Amino acid sequence: MADWTAPRDLALGQARALIQRAVDKAEQLGVRGAIAVVGASGALVSASRMDAGGPGGMARARSKAWISATQQIPTAEHHHRMTTLAPPIAAGFVRASPEAMFPGAGGLPIRADGVVVAGIAASGATVSPFFPDGVGPASLSVDGQPANPEDLLIAYALQLPYTGQHGDDQPRWAARFGDLRIDPADSAGMSPAPAACRQAELSWAKSLCDRVLREAERRGLRVAVAVVDRGGDAIQQDLMDDGPAGAVAVAQAIANTAALFDGPSEEVARRYGGVERLVPIVIPAVLGVAGGLPVRVAGRLAGGLGVAGPEPASCAGLAAAALATP
Repeated sequence: MADWTAPRDLALGQARALIQRAVDKAEQLGVRGAIAVVGASGALVSASRMDAGGPGGMARARSKAWISATQQIPTAEHHHRMTTLAPPIAAGFVRASPEAMFPGAGGLPIRADGVVVAGIAASGATVSPFFPDGVGPASLSVDGQPANPEDLLIAYALQLPYTGQHGDDQPRWAARFGDLRIDPADSAGMSPAPAACRQAELSWAKSLCDRVLREAERRGLRVAVAVVDRGGDAIQQDLMDDGPAGAVAVAQAIANTAALFDGPSEEVARRYGGVERLVPIVIPAVLGVAGGLPVRVAGRLAGGLGVAGPEPASCAGLAAAALATP
């Protein structure tokens, strides 16, 4: 018998709580994007895309969270290292670690008892290191100093002192606010954010995932679940504690299939004589096994729901049960 305990990624409940804090702060700031938490194993734990967060941000957030989790350093440090390496070495790193395709700054490792258990990062339509129009300067200041919104919402989520991860914030501040200075007493960047209340699409997607997770728990199953929009961009993804890591990719691929082709994922495979014909021409990834179902809101196709991990028929049953729940 082994005399050691297998390492574990950050628990799903903890990951969701961190993401919710980031969403709360982002809504308070008036910026929109996606926030992802990836476990130290490299498996996605949870990710949420805010309303109007824009396609593509989720992929960037996931990549940066993966880097900070697996390399156990801020992605700003990883980016610095990549720029000092010979180009063949840097390119080889990405080939060997395809989830590190976006080595941008902003991702931070998450530690528990001195050990890295996950990484967190954000990106999206207006989540960036630049100071956007329409956001008051006091909200983008900490202790009288500039605080860019991307790094601010991650620091707030982790309850860490603000540290800019994208280099000197001052030039970007000057480009937006000129020589304006904020008194430290008026800096509101780390002030408590109220619970987000303008995330109708995200709340809908999370409720679908929650239905799947509750029913899977009741049946003693460990699953990954994904809700994507009609273009196949993820809105909400979750992996149950101790769920199979590979199920994350499968859940998203079958959700994509259902959303992109408006049909059950296994039916789409029959429709086209196998999805092999679709894989070279369809972006994002598709997969023709059971477990993915289209989702409608008020009669219109809104996206796809994918469940993976156990035997596909059981996953299809979970997805159907979630959609049948009022």
